[in-house]
Amino acid sequence: MPLCCGGIGDTKDATVEVQKICDEMKPHAEQKTGRNFDVFTAKNFKTQVVAGTNYFIKVHVGGEDHVHLRVYKMLPHAGGKLELTSLQESKAHSDPIEYF
Repeated sequence: MPLCCGGIGDTKDATVEVQKICDEMKPHAEQKTGRNFDVFTAKNFKTQVVAGTNYFIKVHVGGEDHVHLRVYKMLPHAGGKLELTSLQESKAHSDPIEYF
């Protein structure tokens, strides 16, 4: 189902593209949390269409620990750059991805 601007989509399993986004955001997440992650594996995600796309991604970071990332991807004509805009720590695999 297409989304209009502002709506957050359904949860989807992580894709190769989403893992690539996580790989690029890992050093930013480590800086923001003050931690080094041996594991940084995207599990699932939601998207929100804005003037670009917000990705809300659940990432396994080792053991039972997960973090939720909000990553903004600019539109292609604006360079398609990625920016880690927010991060939630102390998440479990069972925690749903919600807007933050």
